[in-house]
Amino acid sequence: MNYQVIYLKRKSVGSAGHCMSYGLAFTFLLMLMSSCSIYKFKDTNFPPDIKTVKLNFFENKARYINPQLAPKLNERLQQKMISQTPLKRSTSDEADYVIIGWISDYYVTTAGVSNQQVSSSNLNVAIHVILKNNKTQKTDEYDVSKAFPFNGQKTLQEVENSLTDDIVKGISDEIFNRLFSNW
Repeated sequence: MNYQVIYLKRKSVGSAGHCMSYGLAFTFLLMLMSSCSIYKFKDTNFPPDIKTVKLNFFENKARYINPQLAPKLNERLQQKMISQTPLKRSTSDEADYVIIGWISDYYVTTAGVSNQQVSSSNLNVAIHVILKNNKTQKTDEYDVSKAFPFNGQKTLQEVENSLTDDIVKGISDEIFNRLFSNW
């Protein structure tokens, strides 16, 4: 991440003005640094004894099923595990980490109304995730959900294909960060 140092040039006004300009510069620098950290992903951390992971296929158990979602979500999660962790994939239920999950909800809600008509809607997607740590015999469960906005004048069927890639990216990032980034 690149940080730029900004020098403020001012005329001498006295000690109160001097402190104020340093205070403003310091405040600006803090705001700059904190705003950058909002988008920075934390590094993935694994205990040294964790070497393998098994990712079970995430089934679609929602009332409405998008047939493209589960296969694409599983593929994206596999790619993230391979490229962003040192863990080796395993097919054994005895892997150090076993990840189980399913798409638990997939539904549309109205997000905005204008002139007594729906102007914006959200496609809401929820995933239930279970992380079994076979080294510690500990199991953690998480619910990850995210809303994806779309034009309320369109039906779900009209926007579903165009939203699927955003859904897969957004949800897989949320799951990955929840599991591995200590957020």
